[in-house]
Amino acid sequence: MSGPRRIGQSVPEVAGKVLGKRGLAFGALITDWPSIVGQQLSLRTAPDKLSFPRGKREEATLHIRAMGAIALELQHLEPQIIERINGFFGYRAVAKIKLIHAALPSTPSPVVRPRALTMDEEIGITTTTAGVEDEELRATLERFGRSLMARPKRAAR
Repeated sequence: MSGPRRIGQSVPEVAGKVLGKRGLAFGALITDWPSIVGQQLSLRTAPDKLSFPRGKREEATLHIRAMGAIALELQHLEPQIIERINGFFGYRAVAKIKLIHAALPSTPSPVVRPRALTMDEEIGITTTTAGVEDEELRATLERFGRSLMARPKRAAR
């Protein structure tokens, strides 16, 4: 048993099976999309398909999903995006971009585990709700207070 591995080490192994004829190039494009086009653009676009000419593994057409006004921006950025993609692959993998007006695939929200409350926080919640006479309401307010307090603190921006 080798222990935990970074997910990036498993991608080629898993993606090869899942992507099938789409190939690992498309898998790499999906996993590294934010670093290729930038974080802001990656939030509003997604690679959909990479179509290579018959018998070739270069000069593909990249189909990109986009909604609304971002499509116009993509048209203007097409040469730069193609250059960045080809720089990522190290050869002329993509020759042109085709826009698909469609919703982006949904991504699951990351699971955020609540943190344990400190003794002072627990005491603060019980003290604050102690004056509530209705037991059910008091219990509900305590649970609500704990859920608010247990949320991980955000880093200052």
